[in-house]
Amino acid sequence: MEIKGADSVLFTPIRVGHLNIPNRFVRSATHDFMAGEDGSISLRQVSLFRQLAEGEVGLIITGHAYVTLSGKASPRQIGVDEDRHLDSLSLIPAAVHQYPSRVFLQVSHAGRQTKEKICGCTPVAPSAVYEPVFKVVPKAMSGEEIRALIAAFVSAGERAKRAGFDGLQVHAAHGYLLSAFLSPYTNRREDEWGGTIENRSRVIVEIVHGIKERTGGEFPLIVKLNSSDFLAGGLTIQDSIAAAVILEAAGIDGIEVSGGMSEAGKGSIWPGLRPEDQEGYFVPNAALVKAAVRVPVFGLGGLRTFSIMERAIRDGQADFISFSRPLIRDPFLVRRFHTGEVRRSECISCNKCFNPRGIACAELKKAG
Repeated sequence: MEIKGADSVLFTPIRVGHLNIPNRFVRSATHDFMAGEDGSISLRQVSLFRQLAEGEVGLIITGHAYVTLSGKASPRQIGVDEDRHLDSLSLIPAAVHQYPSRVFLQVSHAGRQTKEKICGCTPVAPSAVYEPVFKVVPKAMSGEEIRALIAAFVSAGERAKRAGFDGLQVHAAHGYLLSAFLSPYTNRREDEWGGTIENRSRVIVEIVHGIKERTGGEFPLIVKLNSSDFLAGGLTIQDSIAAAVILEAAGIDGIEVSGGMSEAGKGSIWPGLRPEDQEGYFVPNAALVKAAVRVPVFGLGGLRTFSIMERAIRDGQADFISFSRPLIRDPFLVRRFHTGEVRRSECISCNKCFNPRGIACAELKKAG
């Protein structure tokens, strides 16, 4: 029997580390193309995050913020690489905290998935493996550069806390730099940063240790992790589970399970609607990760139907439901679920919402 709105497990609170989240709905990190070219937060972004909080999204995760300029992935991306961004960044939690919602900053480095004209340098990677989508031969990082990268992530985590965010998500998925360290396809090193899954996870472990030490240990830190690269010779679900166990031991407070990378031709955001029994295409892998760890696990992948989301939580496949495109279509969707007004998102997964002039639902614009 389907449970209605407010009586659902989806509207029960849960903790991430020491932080209480009012419900199980998560706005998964999405680059919104709305920041200033200098990485500063715009009034459009403040309005976007305020609407999501007003719409009762339990946990909101920002689009990825670059920890160094060399890690900038695209135009109009959030910057967290310098203290000068603090006042600007603080506008987001100030807007969200008018409501019960919580907000995490996602921090990232593009690695080999960028271009010199965007990052101002030769893109870097664990190994010099050609990236065919961006047409880049990256520079293999030296040990000194890896140490500098760890320091940059740690400083970014500290800035997130100083700016008033409730927590942090470290982006280690989708082929970006930390994901590239985890993947045997892009990490062909023979030193302490490559080879075994323990070595390939080392850079993230050191980032986690550094952030926890710098922020006092109680600042929640979660990781976005690929469950598969969808690429021959890439990360597998077995690798992902092993990495999740290692990262839990390092002190992370949650894991969002995703997959894909640019050159695989299969990213994390699959176009087109699916039958209800095929919604949540990363949820089965999330369930495998959840069986191996004790921290909360976030399930995602084309979820549109309330009853399917509810089942994933009720059956113990995940602790949170993450999505983004439905919230681009309707930032008040969770509130409508809560009241029982709707039981399914109207998002058709056309992916036309990812507009370089700022994310927006193309279908709504067409109707208007």
